[in-house]
Amino acid sequence: MPIIHVNMWKGISEELVRQIISKITKVFVDMEIPAQAIEVIVHEVPKTHWGYRR
Repeated sequence: MPIIHVNMWKGISEELVRQIISKITKVFVDMEIPAQAIEVIVHEVPKTHWGYRR
């Protein structure tokens, strides 16, 4: 069973989280993996804890 971790900056809307989970799930379903076997976990990280281009 695939477990997909998505790291995002903190503050995304609940609707966007639902869309991310739904669309990532669809990618795996399109590869013939049953939807009930897929787990998507969205981790929200504060921007102050993200060391990108600093």
